[in-house]
Amino acid sequence: MPTRFEASIQLDIPLEMAKRHGIPSQISRAELAEIEANPPAWLVQSRANRTGKKPVWATLTCALCGVEEITRPKKWWPEFTLLACDDHDASELEPAAPGASREFTYGVGSRFFGAVDTAA
Repeated sequence: MPTRFEASIQLDIPLEMAKRHGIPSQISRAELAEIEANPPAWLVQSRANRTGKKPVWATLTCALCGVEEITRPKKWWPEFTLLACDDHDASELEPAAPGASREFTYGVGSRFFGAVDTAA
């Protein structure tokens, strides 16, 4: 049985919206398929209001071990060159291209850090 979190990812809506509109903490696959097949008015409106500028969910993938996390993207996140999970040290990442400088952003998702390379 999918959780509310998994349902919100599948429906591509924020978790808060799923709670607000009565998606239960556990939902059957049949109920979720029914919502997808015949979306309620609030879901139709939500999808119609999307501008496409900011995704509802982002998949973070460690460049070193492949571990993934699905999370809500934050406005303050830059465009990352590489992401790695906290199981690794920044020195384990491939180096920045020659002539580029690298800055790190920590606290991405629940367990990631990101590298941003910029041309010098």
